[in-house]
Amino acid sequence: MEHYDAIILGAGAAGLMCAAQAGKRGLRVVVLEKADKPGKKILISGGGRCNFTNVDAGPANYLSDNPHFAKSALARYTPQDFIELVNAHGIAWHEKTLGQLFCDGSAKQIVQMLLDECGESVDVLCDAFVSAVVKDGDAFAVSASGQNFTAPRLVIASGGPSIPKMGATGFAYDLARQFGLKVVEPRPALVPLTLGGEDVLFRELSGVSAPVTARAGNGKRKASFDEAALFTHKGLSGPAILQISSYWHPGEEVGITFLPQADVDWLLELKRDRPRAGLKSALREHLPDRLADALAERLGIDTELGNISDKTLRAAGQKLADWRFTPSGTEGFAKAEVTIGGISTNELSSKTMEAKSVPGLYVIGEAVDVTGWLGGYNFQWAWASGVACAEALGHE
Repeated sequence: MEHYDAIILGAGAAGLMCAAQAGKRGLRVVVLEKADKPGKKILISGGGRCNFTNVDAGPANYLSDNPHFAKSALARYTPQDFIELVNAHGIAWHEKTLGQLFCDGSAKQIVQMLLDECGESVDVLCDAFVSAVVKDGDAFAVSASGQNFTAPRLVIASGGPSIPKMGATGFAYDLARQFGLKVVEPRPALVPLTLGGEDVLFRELSGVSAPVTARAGNGKRKASFDEAALFTHKGLSGPAILQISSYWHPGEEVGITFLPQADVDWLLELKRDRPRAGLKSALREHLPDRLADALAERLGIDTELGNISDKTLRAAGQKLADWRFTPSGTEGFAKAEVTIGGISTNELSSKTMEAKSVPGLYVIGEAVDVTGWLGGYNFQWAWASGVACAEALGHE
């Protein structure tokens, strides 16, 4: 039986960050990871360059049943704090659009940085399949791949079920339920949407991409994003669609503005200036040819603009400004970058990440019902929640 100050389940972004910070506070920590190496989701992120944070990350960029929960941790460990850590390890990085930061080199540098930060007081054990977790008095006992570990504190950092090919499962939720913690129904987020019915026409545009404004959601969970949409053989993807997928629920519509910079009456102005122009050629000036042709065909306007009534052109402009789709679904957890939902924030302290009803049990990272936008926000939550937990571990 190996005795530690804390056992962390999962060597992902949150787990490694928590272990490193706890180790610096003098705690002896073991991280149990069932994969054959640590940080596997970090390694594939950002096309292998790891979009490790976003300079604009703040509470407004996260979804949760309790939108206030993430405020404490995010305020105490900011993107600048992580940037300083990256700089201290000599890792070169660059900023892409919308505040997204990437390594110049490889995501391997971030994983190695975290492992280096862990130091000698942290043991990271891979190929460790957890078979049992029990609480015996003030201690937790964990059995994993023939070894037994005990500690007064246990941290769930095993993520959600997104990207199962990387070994992701709902293990965190099962463990939470074992200890009586409620789980907000998990569903895929940052995921491509599928199309059926009349919208199948757009599948024929597979590979075509265009800048759009995409909208989804109702009430408090309502959002719009100005980024690219990509048509696929199954439906819609691209940054704008991945973003709104977190706000979309089955049966709801998605709104797309195909010409975000255009006035809704631009076709009327074009009719006055160039009455002999056709809709297809007009759209081709702003959109990829295949998309322009498909939209013109759908609108049923195949003659010169001068021969079309203002009412018809105004209606066409309004349709292009708010084209409605009703997705048939999503591509599921297999293609989802993250999970929305998870262990309820009502069960946890926003300051320490400790379960209110189970002293010594903590939950961090994607396992918690806190989900960020696309673009480095989920990594920032992993870092911030990991640090918040480590501070609490070190103070007990």
